Amino acid sequence: MKSSPTALEGGDEEPNVPHWRIVHDPILLTPAVVSHDWMGSGTEEDPYYIGFIPNDQRNPLNFGLGIRWMIAGLNALATLAMTFSSSAYTGAISDISQRLSVGSETAFLGVSLFVLGFALGPLLWAPLSETLGRRIVFTTSYGAFVACNLVATVAPNMPLLATSRLLAGAFGSSALVLSGSIVVDLFSPADRGRVSAVFSAAPFLGPVLGPIAGGFLGEAAGWAGVGTMITAVTGLVWLLYYFLVPETYAPVLLRLRAAALTRDNQQRGTVFLAQMDRVRAGSSGGRKSVGAVLRTAMTRPWALLFSEIIVIVLSTYMAVIFGTMYMMFAAFPIVFQGDYGLRQGVAGLAFLGIAAGMVAALVFMLFQNRAYVREAKASPTGRLAPEMRLRPAQFGAIMAPLGLLLFALTNSPEFHVVLPVAGTAPFGFGMVVIFLSLLNYIIDTYTVYAGSAIAASTLLRSLFGAVFPLFTKVMFERLGVHYGAGVPAILALLCVPCPFVMRRYGEGIRERARFAQEARGIALRMAGGAADEKKEQPYSETSEPAAPGTGHGCY
Repeated sequence: MKSSPTALEGGDEEPNVPHWRIVHDPILLTPAVVSHDWMGSGTEEDPYYIGFIPNDQRNPLNFGLGIRWMIAGLNALATLAMTFSSSAYTGAISDISQRLSVGSETAFLGVSLFVLGFALGPLLWAPLSETLGRRIVFTTSYGAFVACNLVATVAPNMPLLATSRLLAGAFGSSALVLSGSIVVDLFSPADRGRVSAVFSAAPFLGPVLGPIAGGFLGEAAGWAGVGTMITAVTGLVWLLYYFLVPETYAPVLLRLRAAALTRDNQQRGTVFLAQMDRVRAGSSGGRKSVGAVLRTAMTRPWALLFSEIIVIVLSTYMAVIFGTMYMMFAAFPIVFQGDYGLRQGVAGLAFLGIAAGMVAALVFMLFQNRAYVREAKASPTGRLAPEMRLRPAQFGAIMAPLGLLLFALTNSPEFHVVLPVAGTAPFGFGMVVIFLSLLNYIIDTYTVYAGSAIAASTLLRSLFGAVFPLFTKVMFERLGVHYGAGVPAILALLCVPCPFVMRRYGEGIRERARFAQEARGIALRMAGGAADEKKEQPYSETSEPAAPGTGHGCY
Protein backbone atom coordinates (compact mmCIF):
# COMPACT_ATOMS: atom_id res chain seq x y z
CA MET A 1 0.00 0.00 0.00
CA LYS A 2 1.23 3.49 -0.84
CA SER A 3 0.16 6.95 0.11
CA SER A 4 -0.90 9.69 -2.27
CA PRO A 5 1.86 11.38 -4.33
CA THR A 6 3.21 14.80 -3.46
CA ALA A 7 5.31 17.38 -5.26
CA LEU A 8 8.66 19.02 -4.62
CA GLU A 9 8.94 22.76 -4.17
CA GLY A 10 10.12 23.21 -7.74
CA GLY A 11 7.18 21.30 -9.13
CA ASP A 12 8.90 17.91 -9.62
CA GLU A 13 6.85 15.03 -8.38
CA GLU A 14 8.17 13.39 -5.23
CA PRO A 15 8.13 9.56 -5.24
CA ASN A 16 5.41 7.79 -3.33
CA VAL A 17 6.44 6.69 0.13
CA PRO A 18 5.61 3.03 0.89
CA HIS A 19 2.97 2.54 3.55
CA TRP A 20 5.29 0.46 5.72
CA ARG A 21 7.63 3.44 6.01
CA ILE A 22 4.78 5.76 6.96
CA VAL A 23 3.79 3.25 9.67
CA HIS A 24 7.26 3.11 11.22
CA ASP A 25 8.56 6.63 10.41
CA PRO A 26 6.29 9.27 11.97
CA ILE A 27 8.66 12.12 11.02
CA LEU A 28 9.19 11.45 7.29
CA LEU A 29 11.73 14.14 6.42
CA THR A 30 11.40 14.04 2.65
CA PRO A 31 13.40 16.45 0.42
CA ALA A 32 10.28 18.58 0.01
CA VAL A 33 9.95 18.96 3.78
CA VAL A 34 13.64 19.70 4.36
CA SER A 35 13.80 22.32 1.60
CA HIS A 36 10.50 24.00 2.43
CA ASP A 37 10.50 27.77 3.07
CA TRP A 38 9.06 27.90 6.59
CA MET A 39 7.67 31.02 8.20
CA GLY A 40 9.88 32.53 10.90
CA SER A 41 13.56 33.31 11.43
CA GLY A 42 14.80 30.05 12.97
CA THR A 43 15.88 31.65 16.25
CA GLU A 44 14.79 30.86 19.81
CA GLU A 45 12.75 34.06 19.85
CA ASP A 46 11.25 33.49 16.39
CA PRO A 47 11.54 29.81 15.41
CA TYR A 48 10.58 28.36 12.07
CA TYR A 49 6.92 27.39 12.46
CA ILE A 50 6.23 24.16 10.63
CA GLY A 51 2.98 22.63 9.48
CA PHE A 52 2.13 20.13 6.79
CA ILE A 53 3.37 21.17 3.36
CA PRO A 54 0.97 20.94 0.39
CA ASN A 55 0.17 17.30 -0.39
CA ASP A 56 2.32 16.20 2.54
CA GLN A 57 2.45 12.40 2.49
CA ARG A 58 2.64 12.30 6.29
CA ASN A 59 -0.54 14.35 6.72
CA PRO A 60 -3.18 11.78 7.74
CA LEU A 61 -5.81 13.67 5.75
CA ASN A 62 -3.74 13.01 2.62
CA PHE A 63 -3.63 9.26 3.07
CA GLY A 64 -5.42 7.40 0.29
CA LEU A 65 -9.10 6.78 0.93
CA GLY A 66 -8.51 3.03 1.05
CA ILE A 67 -5.77 3.41 3.65
CA ARG A 68 -7.90 5.72 5.79
CA TRP A 69 -10.78 3.25 5.68
CA MET A 70 -8.40 0.41 6.50
CA ILE A 71 -7.15 2.28 9.56
CA ALA A 72 -10.70 3.10 10.67
CA GLY A 73 -11.74 -0.51 10.04
CA LEU A 74 -8.90 -1.93 12.13
CA ASN A 75 -9.80 0.43 14.96
CA ALA A 76 -13.40 -0.74 14.71
CA LEU A 77 -12.20 -4.36 14.72
CA ALA A 78 -10.05 -3.70 17.79
CA THR A 79 -13.04 -2.22 19.60
CA LEU A 80 -15.27 -5.08 18.47
CA ALA A 81 -12.78 -7.67 19.73
CA MET A 82 -12.43 -5.88 23.06
CA THR A 83 -16.15 -5.55 23.72
CA PHE A 84 -16.68 -9.11 22.44
CA SER A 85 -14.23 -10.21 25.15
CA SER A 86 -16.33 -8.53 27.81
CA SER A 87 -19.42 -10.65 27.16
CA ALA A 88 -18.07 -13.89 25.66
CA TYR A 89 -17.02 -14.64 29.25
CA THR A 90 -20.70 -15.14 30.17
CA GLY A 91 -20.77 -18.37 28.16
CA ALA A 92 -18.35 -19.95 30.65
CA ILE A 93 -19.82 -18.72 33.95
CA SER A 94 -21.22 -22.16 34.83
CA ASP A 95 -17.85 -23.80 34.19
CA ILE A 96 -16.02 -21.10 36.16
CA SER A 97 -18.41 -21.53 39.10
CA GLN A 98 -17.80 -25.28 39.19
CA ARG A 99 -14.06 -25.23 38.49
CA LEU A 100 -13.22 -22.43 40.96
CA SER A 101 -15.91 -23.33 43.52
CA VAL A 102 -17.64 -19.94 43.57
CA GLY A 103 -21.26 -18.84 43.20
CA SER A 104 -22.64 -17.57 39.91
CA GLU A 105 -22.85 -14.02 41.28
CA THR A 106 -19.15 -14.12 42.18
CA ALA A 107 -18.28 -15.61 38.80
CA PHE A 108 -20.21 -12.79 37.12
CA LEU A 109 -17.70 -10.33 38.60
CA GLY A 110 -15.54 -11.23 35.62
CA VAL A 111 -17.97 -9.23 33.48
CA SER A 112 -18.60 -6.35 35.88
CA LEU A 113 -14.92 -5.82 36.68
CA PHE A 114 -14.02 -5.96 32.99
CA VAL A 115 -16.56 -3.21 32.28
CA LEU A 116 -15.35 -1.29 35.34
CA GLY A 117 -11.95 -1.27 33.67
CA PHE A 118 -13.59 0.65 30.82
CA ALA A 119 -14.14 3.46 33.32
CA LEU A 120 -10.57 3.51 34.62
CA GLY A 121 -8.51 3.21 31.46
CA PRO A 122 -9.84 6.16 29.43
CA LEU A 123 -8.74 8.63 32.10
CA LEU A 124 -5.18 7.67 31.22
CA TRP A 125 -5.32 6.69 27.54
CA ALA A 126 -7.08 9.82 26.26
CA PRO A 127 -4.58 12.38 27.64
CA LEU A 128 -1.62 10.13 26.88
CA SER A 129 -2.74 9.82 23.26
CA GLU A 130 -3.01 13.61 23.02
CA THR A 131 0.52 13.95 24.42
CA LEU A 132 2.48 10.95 23.11
CA GLY A 133 0.39 9.97 20.09
CA ARG A 134 -2.26 7.40 19.23
CA ARG A 135 -0.04 4.58 17.95
CA ILE A 136 2.35 4.12 20.87
CA VAL A 137 -0.48 4.34 23.41
CA PHE A 138 -2.67 1.88 21.53
CA THR A 139 -0.03 -0.73 20.72
CA THR A 140 1.30 -0.70 24.29
CA SER A 141 -2.08 -0.82 26.05
CA TYR A 142 -3.69 -3.31 23.66
CA GLY A 143 -0.65 -5.57 23.93
CA ALA A 144 -1.08 -5.54 27.71
CA PHE A 145 -4.77 -6.28 27.15
CA VAL A 146 -3.88 -9.45 25.20
CA ALA A 147 -1.47 -10.50 27.96
CA CYS A 148 -4.17 -10.04 30.63
CA ASN A 149 -6.56 -12.18 28.58
CA LEU A 150 -3.95 -14.94 28.55
CA VAL A 151 -3.44 -14.71 32.32
CA ALA A 152 -7.21 -14.83 32.90
CA THR A 153 -7.47 -17.95 30.74
CA VAL A 154 -5.01 -19.92 32.88
CA ALA A 155 -5.89 -18.34 36.26
CA PRO A 156 -6.17 -21.09 38.94
CA ASN A 157 -8.37 -19.08 41.32
CA MET A 158 -11.09 -16.42 41.27
CA PRO A 159 -9.04 -13.53 42.72
CA LEU A 160 -6.45 -13.81 39.94
CA LEU A 161 -9.15 -14.26 37.31
CA ALA A 162 -11.07 -11.21 38.57
CA THR A 163 -7.92 -9.06 38.77
CA SER A 164 -6.87 -10.08 35.26
CA ARG A 165 -10.31 -9.24 33.90
CA LEU A 166 -10.25 -5.81 35.59
CA LEU A 167 -6.84 -5.02 34.12
CA ALA A 168 -7.90 -6.39 30.73
CA GLY A 169 -10.83 -3.99 30.67
CA ALA A 170 -8.62 -1.07 31.70
CA PHE A 171 -5.97 -1.77 29.07
CA GLY A 172 -8.44 -2.71 26.35
CA SER A 173 -10.50 0.44 26.88
CA SER A 174 -7.90 2.34 24.87
CA ALA A 175 -9.73 1.10 21.78
CA LEU A 176 -12.97 2.71 22.96
CA VAL A 177 -11.35 6.10 23.44
CA LEU A 178 -8.92 6.24 20.53
CA SER A 179 -11.23 5.01 17.77
CA GLY A 180 -13.33 8.17 17.82
CA SER A 181 -10.27 10.39 18.01
CA ILE A 182 -8.61 8.62 15.09
CA VAL A 183 -11.69 9.19 12.94
CA VAL A 184 -11.31 12.91 13.70
CA ASP A 185 -7.65 12.63 12.66
CA LEU A 186 -8.45 11.01 9.31
CA PHE A 187 -11.75 12.36 8.01
CA SER A 188 -13.44 15.69 7.39
CA PRO A 189 -16.70 16.47 9.23
CA ALA A 190 -18.76 15.67 6.12
CA ASP A 191 -17.30 12.16 5.87
CA ARG A 192 -17.12 11.49 9.59
CA GLY A 193 -20.72 10.38 10.11
CA ARG A 194 -20.43 7.46 7.69
CA VAL A 195 -17.14 6.29 9.21
CA SER A 196 -18.47 6.72 12.73
CA ALA A 197 -21.33 4.40 11.83
CA VAL A 198 -18.76 1.64 11.37
CA PHE A 199 -16.57 2.03 14.45
CA SER A 200 -19.23 3.31 16.85
CA ALA A 201 -21.39 0.21 16.38
CA ALA A 202 -18.52 -1.97 17.58
CA PRO A 203 -19.04 -1.22 21.32
CA PHE A 204 -22.56 -2.63 20.93
CA LEU A 205 -22.15 -5.40 18.35
CA GLY A 206 -19.23 -6.90 20.28
CA PRO A 207 -21.15 -7.49 23.51
CA VAL A 208 -24.11 -8.92 21.59
CA LEU A 209 -22.02 -11.37 19.56
CA GLY A 210 -20.02 -12.45 22.63
CA PRO A 211 -22.74 -14.49 24.39
CA ILE A 212 -23.63 -16.24 21.13
CA ALA A 213 -20.09 -17.50 20.43
CA GLY A 214 -19.23 -17.88 24.10
CA GLY A 215 -22.43 -19.79 24.85
CA PHE A 216 -21.80 -22.59 22.37
CA LEU A 217 -18.03 -22.74 22.98
CA GLY A 218 -18.53 -22.62 26.74
CA GLU A 219 -20.82 -25.64 26.56
CA ALA A 220 -18.23 -27.59 24.59
CA ALA A 221 -14.90 -26.48 26.08
CA GLY A 222 -15.64 -24.40 29.19
CA TRP A 223 -13.66 -21.33 30.19
CA ALA A 224 -10.42 -22.74 28.78
CA GLY A 225 -11.96 -22.75 25.30
CA VAL A 226 -13.62 -19.33 25.65
CA GLY A 227 -10.50 -17.73 27.14
CA THR A 228 -8.29 -19.16 24.41
CA MET A 229 -10.64 -17.80 21.75
CA ILE A 230 -10.58 -14.33 23.35
CA THR A 231 -6.77 -14.33 23.56
CA ALA A 232 -6.34 -15.53 19.97
CA VAL A 233 -8.78 -13.00 18.48
CA THR A 234 -7.38 -10.02 20.37
CA GLY A 235 -3.79 -11.12 19.70
CA LEU A 236 -4.43 -11.26 15.95
CA VAL A 237 -5.96 -7.78 16.02
CA TRP A 238 -2.92 -6.43 17.87
CA LEU A 239 -0.54 -7.87 15.26
CA LEU A 240 -2.53 -6.38 12.38
CA TYR A 241 -2.62 -3.00 14.10
CA TYR A 242 1.10 -3.00 14.86
CA PHE A 243 2.13 -3.66 11.27
CA LEU A 244 -0.52 -1.64 9.41
CA VAL A 245 -1.60 1.43 11.41
CA PRO A 246 0.61 4.56 11.49
CA GLU A 247 0.49 7.51 13.86
CA THR A 248 -2.45 9.77 12.94
CA TYR A 249 -2.39 12.55 15.55
CA ALA A 250 -1.04 15.60 13.75
CA PRO A 251 0.20 17.59 16.81
CA VAL A 252 2.52 14.71 17.72
CA LEU A 253 3.63 14.27 14.10
CA LEU A 254 4.48 17.96 13.73
CA ARG A 255 6.22 18.17 17.11
CA LEU A 256 8.36 15.15 16.25
CA ARG A 257 9.16 16.67 12.87
CA ALA A 258 10.06 20.02 14.46
CA ALA A 259 12.31 18.30 17.00
CA ALA A 260 14.03 16.29 14.24
CA LEU A 261 14.65 19.39 12.12
CA THR A 262 16.01 21.26 15.15
CA ARG A 263 18.30 18.33 15.95
CA ASP A 264 19.55 18.05 12.35
CA ASN A 265 20.32 21.81 12.31
CA GLN A 266 21.80 21.94 15.80
CA GLN A 267 25.24 23.10 14.67
CA ARG A 268 23.69 26.13 12.97
CA GLY A 269 21.50 26.84 15.99
CA THR A 270 18.32 26.76 13.92
CA VAL A 271 15.11 26.19 15.91
CA PHE A 272 11.84 24.75 14.61
CA LEU A 273 8.46 24.74 16.36
CA ALA A 274 5.18 23.06 15.49
CA GLN A 275 2.66 25.59 14.21
CA MET A 276 -0.11 24.82 16.72
CA ASP A 277 2.30 25.52 19.60
CA ARG A 278 2.65 29.02 18.19
CA VAL A 279 -1.13 29.38 18.15
CA ARG A 280 -1.43 28.26 21.75
CA ALA A 281 1.32 30.63 22.79
CA GLY A 282 -0.45 33.56 21.17
CA SER A 283 2.24 33.75 18.45
CA SER A 284 4.87 34.28 21.13
CA GLY A 285 6.81 31.11 20.47
CA GLY A 286 6.30 29.80 24.01
CA ARG A 287 6.16 26.06 24.57
CA LYS A 288 4.68 23.89 27.29
CA SER A 289 6.56 20.95 28.74
CA VAL A 290 5.25 17.45 28.15
CA GLY A 291 4.51 17.19 31.87
CA ALA A 292 2.43 20.37 31.84
CA VAL A 293 0.50 19.23 28.79
CA LEU A 294 -0.10 15.80 30.35
CA ARG A 295 -1.28 17.24 33.68
CA THR A 296 -3.75 19.46 31.87
CA ALA A 297 -5.01 16.61 29.72
CA MET A 298 -5.34 14.23 32.70
CA THR A 299 -7.73 16.59 34.46
CA ARG A 300 -9.71 17.55 31.36
CA PRO A 301 -12.10 14.53 31.27
CA TRP A 302 -13.10 15.22 34.88
CA ALA A 303 -13.60 18.91 34.15
CA LEU A 304 -15.78 18.07 31.16
CA LEU A 305 -17.82 15.52 33.09
CA PHE A 306 -18.56 17.81 36.02
CA SER A 307 -18.74 21.25 34.43
CA GLU A 308 -20.08 20.87 30.87
CA ILE A 309 -23.84 20.39 30.80
CA ILE A 310 -23.63 18.87 27.31
CA VAL A 311 -21.25 16.15 28.46
CA ILE A 312 -23.19 15.56 31.69
CA VAL A 313 -26.60 15.15 30.04
CA LEU A 314 -25.55 13.15 26.99
CA SER A 315 -23.14 10.94 28.92
CA THR A 316 -25.86 10.11 31.44
CA TYR A 317 -28.24 9.22 28.63
CA MET A 318 -25.69 6.93 26.98
CA ALA A 319 -24.84 5.43 30.37
CA VAL A 320 -28.45 4.39 30.95
CA ILE A 321 -28.62 2.73 27.53
CA PHE A 322 -25.20 1.10 27.94
CA GLY A 323 -26.03 -0.17 31.42
CA THR A 324 -29.29 -1.63 30.15
CA MET A 325 -27.46 -3.57 27.46
CA TYR A 326 -25.12 -5.12 30.03
CA MET A 327 -28.08 -5.83 32.28
CA MET A 328 -29.34 -8.09 29.49
CA PHE A 329 -26.36 -10.41 30.03
CA ALA A 330 -27.71 -11.25 33.47
CA ALA A 331 -31.41 -11.03 32.49
CA PHE A 332 -31.39 -13.26 29.40
CA PRO A 333 -30.20 -16.42 31.25
CA ILE A 334 -32.93 -15.85 33.85
CA VAL A 335 -35.61 -15.51 31.17
CA PHE A 336 -34.51 -17.89 28.43
CA GLN A 337 -32.65 -20.57 30.39
CA GLY A 338 -34.64 -20.37 33.61
CA ASP A 339 -38.20 -19.69 32.44
CA TYR A 340 -38.11 -21.04 28.87
CA GLY A 341 -35.77 -23.94 29.66
CA LEU A 342 -33.41 -23.39 26.73
CA ARG A 343 -29.87 -24.77 26.94
CA GLN A 344 -27.01 -22.31 27.28
CA GLY A 345 -25.90 -22.10 23.65
CA VAL A 346 -29.42 -21.77 22.26
CA ALA A 347 -30.33 -19.16 24.89
CA GLY A 348 -27.42 -17.05 23.65
CA LEU A 349 -29.16 -16.81 20.27
CA ALA A 350 -31.74 -14.57 21.95
CA PHE A 351 -29.23 -11.75 21.43
CA LEU A 352 -29.89 -11.99 17.68
CA GLY A 353 -32.92 -9.75 18.20
CA ILE A 354 -30.74 -6.93 19.49
CA ALA A 355 -28.17 -7.63 16.77
CA ALA A 356 -30.82 -7.38 14.04
CA GLY A 357 -31.91 -4.00 15.39
CA MET A 358 -28.31 -2.81 15.39
CA VAL A 359 -27.76 -3.81 11.77
CA ALA A 360 -30.95 -1.99 10.78
CA ALA A 361 -29.70 1.06 12.68
CA LEU A 362 -26.43 1.05 10.75
CA VAL A 363 -28.29 1.07 7.43
CA PHE A 364 -30.58 3.82 8.72
CA MET A 365 -27.62 5.95 9.81
CA LEU A 366 -25.88 5.56 6.46
CA PHE A 367 -28.92 7.08 4.74
CA GLN A 368 -29.09 9.77 7.41
CA ASN A 369 -25.44 10.62 6.79
CA ARG A 370 -26.05 11.00 3.05
CA ALA A 371 -28.80 13.50 3.79
CA TYR A 372 -26.51 15.31 6.22
CA VAL A 373 -23.73 15.57 3.62
CA ARG A 374 -26.14 16.92 0.99
CA GLU A 375 -27.40 19.60 3.37
CA ALA A 376 -23.86 20.51 4.42
CA LYS A 377 -22.76 20.95 0.80
CA ALA A 378 -25.81 23.11 0.09
CA SER A 379 -25.17 25.41 3.07
CA PRO A 380 -23.19 28.66 2.53
CA THR A 381 -20.43 27.63 4.94
CA GLY A 382 -20.20 24.00 3.83
CA ARG A 383 -21.08 22.75 7.29
CA LEU A 384 -24.08 22.40 9.58
CA ALA A 385 -24.59 23.21 13.23
CA PRO A 386 -23.68 20.30 15.54
CA GLU A 387 -27.34 20.09 16.62
CA MET A 388 -28.23 18.68 13.20
CA ARG A 389 -26.47 15.50 14.31
CA LEU A 390 -29.25 14.97 16.85
CA ARG A 391 -32.09 14.42 14.38
CA PRO A 392 -31.67 10.62 14.23
CA ALA A 393 -31.40 10.47 18.03
CA GLN A 394 -34.91 11.87 18.33
CA PHE A 395 -36.23 8.78 16.54
CA GLY A 396 -33.90 6.42 18.39
CA ALA A 397 -35.00 7.89 21.73
CA ILE A 398 -38.52 6.62 21.04
CA MET A 399 -37.50 3.22 19.68
CA ALA A 400 -35.28 2.21 22.62
CA PRO A 401 -37.92 2.31 25.39
CA LEU A 402 -40.46 0.81 22.98
CA GLY A 403 -38.26 -2.26 22.55
CA LEU A 404 -37.67 -2.56 26.30
CA LEU A 405 -41.41 -2.35 26.99
CA LEU A 406 -42.12 -5.07 24.41
CA PHE A 407 -39.53 -7.30 26.06
CA ALA A 408 -40.92 -6.62 29.53
CA LEU A 409 -44.49 -7.46 28.47
CA THR A 410 -43.70 -10.72 26.62
CA ASN A 411 -40.75 -12.31 28.48
CA SER A 412 -42.57 -15.25 30.13
CA PRO A 413 -43.44 -18.75 28.86
CA GLU A 414 -47.10 -17.93 28.12
CA PHE A 415 -45.72 -16.02 25.13
CA HIS A 416 -43.81 -17.68 22.31
CA VAL A 417 -40.04 -17.23 22.72
CA VAL A 418 -39.87 -15.35 19.42
CA LEU A 419 -41.89 -12.44 20.86
CA PRO A 420 -39.45 -11.25 23.57
CA VAL A 421 -36.53 -11.81 21.20
CA ALA A 422 -38.21 -9.73 18.49
CA GLY A 423 -39.16 -7.14 21.09
CA THR A 424 -35.50 -6.40 21.78
CA ALA A 425 -34.87 -5.43 18.13
CA PRO A 426 -36.27 -1.87 18.51
CA PHE A 427 -34.05 -1.47 21.58
CA GLY A 428 -30.98 -2.51 19.58
CA PHE A 429 -32.00 -0.11 16.82
CA GLY A 430 -32.55 2.83 19.16
CA MET A 431 -29.40 2.11 21.13
CA VAL A 432 -27.08 2.37 18.11
CA VAL A 433 -28.88 5.39 16.63
CA ILE A 434 -28.70 7.22 19.96
CA PHE A 435 -25.06 6.35 20.47
CA LEU A 436 -23.94 7.35 16.97
CA SER A 437 -25.89 10.60 16.98
CA LEU A 438 -24.73 11.72 20.40
CA LEU A 439 -21.14 10.71 19.74
CA ASN A 440 -21.06 12.72 16.50
CA TYR A 441 -22.56 15.67 18.36
CA ILE A 442 -19.91 15.48 21.08
CA ILE A 443 -17.10 15.22 18.51
CA ASP A 444 -18.41 18.16 16.47
CA THR A 445 -18.84 20.26 19.62
CA TYR A 446 -15.57 19.49 21.43
CA THR A 447 -13.27 18.93 18.39
CA VAL A 448 -9.90 19.65 20.03
CA TYR A 449 -11.00 17.86 23.19
CA ALA A 450 -12.84 15.01 21.45
CA GLY A 451 -10.66 12.36 23.09
CA SER A 452 -11.21 13.79 26.57
CA ALA A 453 -14.95 14.24 26.01
CA ILE A 454 -15.26 10.64 24.83
CA ALA A 455 -13.20 9.53 27.83
CA ALA A 456 -15.58 11.33 30.19
CA SER A 457 -18.56 9.72 28.48
CA THR A 458 -16.90 6.30 28.56
CA LEU A 459 -16.17 6.68 32.28
CA LEU A 460 -19.79 7.24 33.22
CA ARG A 461 -21.38 4.65 30.95
CA SER A 462 -18.82 2.04 32.01
CA LEU A 463 -19.75 2.56 35.65
CA PHE A 464 -23.39 1.96 34.74
CA GLY A 465 -22.42 -1.08 32.67
CA ALA A 466 -20.50 -2.54 35.61
CA VAL A 467 -23.22 -1.95 38.22
CA PHE A 468 -26.43 -2.80 36.35
CA PRO A 469 -25.72 -6.56 35.98
CA LEU A 470 -24.92 -6.91 39.69
CA PHE A 471 -28.45 -6.07 40.88
CA THR A 472 -30.31 -7.65 37.95
CA LYS A 473 -30.82 -11.09 39.51
CA VAL A 474 -32.12 -9.67 42.80
CA MET A 475 -34.36 -7.22 40.96
CA PHE A 476 -35.89 -9.95 38.81
CA GLU A 477 -36.39 -12.24 41.81
CA ARG A 478 -38.18 -9.54 43.82
CA LEU A 479 -40.14 -7.83 41.05
CA GLY A 480 -40.61 -10.71 38.63
CA VAL A 481 -39.46 -10.85 35.03
CA HIS A 482 -42.10 -8.40 33.76
CA TYR A 483 -41.63 -5.60 36.30
CA GLY A 484 -37.90 -6.25 36.59
CA ALA A 485 -37.45 -5.71 32.85
CA GLY A 486 -39.76 -2.70 33.07
CA VAL A 487 -37.35 -0.72 35.28
CA PRO A 488 -34.82 0.08 32.51
CA ALA A 489 -37.74 0.78 30.17
CA ILE A 490 -38.93 3.50 32.54
CA LEU A 491 -35.41 4.93 32.78
CA ALA A 492 -35.20 5.05 28.98
CA LEU A 493 -38.59 6.78 28.84
CA LEU A 494 -37.38 9.44 31.25
CA CYS A 495 -34.43 10.13 28.93
CA VAL A 496 -36.55 10.59 25.78
CA PRO A 497 -36.62 14.43 26.03
CA CYS A 498 -32.78 14.68 25.99
CA PRO A 499 -32.17 14.84 22.21
CA PHE A 500 -35.24 17.03 21.67
CA VAL A 501 -34.12 19.56 24.31
CA MET A 502 -30.51 19.55 23.13
CA ARG A 503 -31.49 20.10 19.53
CA ARG A 504 -33.75 23.00 20.48
CA TYR A 505 -31.43 24.73 22.97
CA GLY A 506 -28.03 23.22 22.12
CA GLU A 507 -26.66 26.29 20.37
CA GLY A 508 -27.27 28.49 23.38
CA ILE A 509 -25.79 25.89 25.70
CA ARG A 510 -22.68 25.60 23.53
CA GLU A 511 -22.19 29.36 23.62
CA ARG A 512 -22.00 29.17 27.41
CA ALA A 513 -19.83 26.04 27.50
CA ARG A 514 -16.22 26.88 28.31
CA PHE A 515 -14.51 23.98 26.55
CA ALA A 516 -16.75 24.14 23.49
CA GLN A 517 -15.94 27.81 23.03
CA GLU A 518 -12.25 27.22 23.69
CA ALA A 519 -12.15 24.63 20.89
CA ARG A 520 -13.95 27.01 18.56
CA GLY A 521 -11.51 29.79 19.44
CA ILE A 522 -8.51 27.65 18.48
CA ALA A 523 -10.11 26.98 15.10
CA LEU A 524 -10.74 30.68 14.48
CA ARG A 525 -7.19 31.67 15.47
CA MET A 526 -5.80 28.95 13.27
CA ALA A 527 -7.88 30.12 10.33
CA GLY A 528 -6.38 33.58 10.80
CA GLY A 529 -2.87 32.12 10.83
CA ALA A 530 -3.54 30.38 7.53
CA ALA A 531 -3.91 33.74 5.82
CA ASP A 532 -0.34 34.60 6.85
CA GLU A 533 1.17 31.36 5.62
CA LYS A 534 -0.53 29.83 2.61
CA LYS A 535 2.36 27.61 1.62
CA GLU A 536 1.79 25.23 4.50
CA GLN A 537 -1.23 23.16 5.26
CA PRO A 538 -2.20 24.64 8.63
CA TYR A 539 -2.89 22.50 11.59
CA SER A 540 -5.21 22.95 14.49
CA GLU A 541 -6.36 20.25 16.85
CA THR A 542 -9.92 20.72 15.78
CA SER A 543 -12.23 19.21 13.24
CA GLU A 544 -13.36 22.55 11.92
CA PRO A 545 -13.01 22.98 8.17
CA ALA A 546 -9.91 24.75 6.98
CA ALA A 547 -9.85 28.37 6.07
CA PRO A 548 -10.90 29.11 2.51
CA GLY A 549 -8.19 28.28 0.05
CA THR A 550 -6.23 25.84 2.18
CA GLY A 551 -7.74 22.88 0.40
CA HIS A 552 -8.04 20.52 3.33
CA GLY A 553 -9.85 20.12 6.61
CA CYS A 554 -7.95 21.10 9.70
CA TYR A 555 -7.67 18.80 12.65
